[in-house]
Amino acid sequence: MRRPWTALTAWLVVLVATLTCATIAGSAFYDDHALPGTESQEVADRLEGAGDRALDTVTVVFRVEETSAGGVDESPEVVEALEAVRPLAGVRAVTPPSAAAFSVSEDATIGYATVTLETVPLETDADQVRAVIDTVREFDSDTLRVEVTGDAARGAIESGGGAAEGVGILAALVILVFLFGSFLAASLPVLSAVFAVGSSIALAVLVSHVTSIPSYAAPMMALVGLGVGIDYALLIFSRYRAELLAGRSRDEAAVIAQRTAGRSVAFAGATVIIALLGLIVLGLGSLRGLAIAVAVTVLATLLASATLLPALLTLFGRRLEASVKRREAKTSGVHGDRWRRLSDAVARRRWLSLTGGLLLLVLLCVPALSIRLGFADAGTDPADSTTRQGYDLLAEGFGAGSNGPLVVLADGPESAATAAREAIAGTNGVAEVVGPLPSGDPGSSTLLVFPESGPAAQDTIDLVETLRTQVLPDVGGGNFAVGGSTAAAIDFATAVADRMPWFVLVVVGISTLLLMVVFRSLLIPLKAAVLNLLSIGAALGVMQLVYGEGTLGQAAGPIEAFLPVIVFAVVFGLSMDYEVFLVSRMHEEWRHHGNAARAIREGLATTGAVITAAAAIMVVVFGSFMLSPDRMLGQMGLGLATAVFLDALVVRCLVVPAVMHLLGERAWWLPPWLENRLPHVRLEDPTLEPTLDDTPPTTAAAAPTS
Repeated sequence: MRRPWTALTAWLVVLVATLTCATIAGSAFYDDHALPGTESQEVADRLEGAGDRALDTVTVVFRVEETSAGGVDESPEVVEALEAVRPLAGVRAVTPPSAAAFSVSEDATIGYATVTLETVPLETDADQVRAVIDTVREFDSDTLRVEVTGDAARGAIESGGGAAEGVGILAALVILVFLFGSFLAASLPVLSAVFAVGSSIALAVLVSHVTSIPSYAAPMMALVGLGVGIDYALLIFSRYRAELLAGRSRDEAAVIAQRTAGRSVAFAGATVIIALLGLIVLGLGSLRGLAIAVAVTVLATLLASATLLPALLTLFGRRLEASVKRREAKTSGVHGDRWRRLSDAVARRRWLSLTGGLLLLVLLCVPALSIRLGFADAGTDPADSTTRQGYDLLAEGFGAGSNGPLVVLADGPESAATAAREAIAGTNGVAEVVGPLPSGDPGSSTLLVFPESGPAAQDTIDLVETLRTQVLPDVGGGNFAVGGSTAAAIDFATAVADRMPWFVLVVVGISTLLLMVVFRSLLIPLKAAVLNLLSIGAALGVMQLVYGEGTLGQAAGPIEAFLPVIVFAVVFGLSMDYEVFLVSRMHEEWRHHGNAARAIREGLATTGAVITAAAAIMVVVFGSFMLSPDRMLGQMGLGLATAVFLDALVVRCLVVPAVMHLLGERAWWLPPWLENRLPHVRLEDPTLEPTLDDTPPTTAAAAPTS
């Protein structure tokens, strides 16, 4: 505050420097889905060690009329289309449709060509893939249908991006303008968040050259960073505004805001970071880089709220004070009175508020019990997309399993591989088996297994389990392992599901202990943990309803395997944010007056409007990511927006006040033996002592802490 221009200049230098370096260096994001110890990873490592590291491919699907002479593999238009692709940058080879290579359907109307690129998967330039798509799509006509599918094509189309971030920021500005009645006041939280997010994303781009950071880290950093960055700055600015209206000077108001709301924000941000770093407990390499990247983003927002925001408040303090007092003159504190009336209404109907809120949360949690984790394929893309059209053509001509065959690695003589082929071919759910094929290792061979169902179908998951546990163990003469991209996705989802309970236990346990230390209470942390879990469960239930079961126009399919843990980490931290902000104000009133009912009433009156506005901002920021062409970002945006909406509207406005009214003074009870063993941490400003007419707490449990 004494050096505002220095602070602002420092942030500008950091932002410009990191963005410039990131632009020059470029990104080296890498989606590391390695799962050491799994069967699919064993197959991948063996094939790569034998020199069979597959290059990335784009699948071009053609369909000709049944009356066409010679079929799709003899169509001159197909030949012309593929010849146009060969000279493109990044293309190593083009394999045309051929009956001998099983790439032409039985009626010869559907065939697919394989465009082999010069790079391995996850290292392909999206612009080169889009050039392939645009080139072949030019040959689509009334007599020849041309579609493009495959992971590379899906990634290139989705990376085209959207206006999600811009929509979210504009919506946040609109809400803040309505809240504060001033564009200047509204822009400060947004400006603080943009500086933090921009710097952290640029830093992640640079760090991607040193360690493995997934390609989807940047949009997730933007999603989480914008939400929590605006949220944290808003909470601090709201306390600053309240202190101005209480007659404090601008400098006093800024200091008190940092010593109260600033401490709550720091605590809440630390909880988010702990929850994100808890992903390391899962032991999944792909999530470690993501957890660190998003945690750094949250840390950057905390630094911005502690350094950049006070500088901005100092520079624009005079104009802010004038606009705040003009706004207050018009509203005359009506918002606080509304929240006091709500608190009184909840107090009169505390059991109805509690049971109604809990019932809604539990009902929304029910669909989460049937959630199916996995990775979406082109079958879940929009119906009018070329990747979905190509997927459907392949399924029509060759069966749904052609979109994701299984790879069986057979160690032993060819006779063992042949016996395995016969056993697999007779298994329910198998459409066709091709092989044995050479693997590059003289002592092994491979079989391609085409399921009757698609890669993301539950029947395919069951088939992999059947092959591993029942069919292949009974085949003598060799050792067999089931791998391939489809099996790897199944193994990843299984690993997440198996390790999720440990992750939840670690995060909930640490957060509960922290709340116990801060609020000197046993029941408040337990209540917070239960309600946060219900909010997250409800969010996962809504994700399952919309994306898992295919409501609201979305294609039914699995929920991305890593999203539940990401949603849990972020939402649990954000829920703690609101919990700390609301309950700390109640605790502050309780310490000053010792009246539980008054503490609940005034705590809700002073924080209700801010929490609601902050939640509305995060709902629109998170919800805007549903506009993204990336299904994964849409799922995450929906989950986070739903959780925040329910937490602010149902939990903070109804359930928490009802529980606090039911508990009364017991809410602040802590066993003496535990009181003596816990360290003392305070979120309230120690300089704000009770006034002379305040009545100090009379119970031992409520004694002020130092």
